[in-house]
Amino acid sequence: MTTAQRLAVLPDVPSIGDFVHGYDASSWDGIGAPANTPSEVIDILNREVNSALVDPNFKARLADLGVEPFASTPAELVEFINRYTQKWGEVIRAAHIKAD
Repeated sequence: MTTAQRLAVLPDVPSIGDFVHGYDASSWDGIGAPANTPSEVIDILNREVNSALVDPNFKARLADLGVEPFASTPAELVEFINRYTQKWGEVIRAAHIKAD
């Protein structure tokens, strides 16, 4: 596991966070829409997705797959993406990684 915390679905499997403090290389998924999508449509999509993420059956199915969902707003997702991009950008620059 490359996450900072153990996954609830695999509580006996150590994460890298058990050995390397602060390390977290977890994956994530988000739902996006085209830039010019009306805010009313974004609000409906966000409300419906967040409703699904708290549905006990859906949440249980995701947990079975090792997914730990969290609901957010579009603004929170943008902020998350910005932090994620900054974090891994620093790693790439520090390691002098170049695209071929």
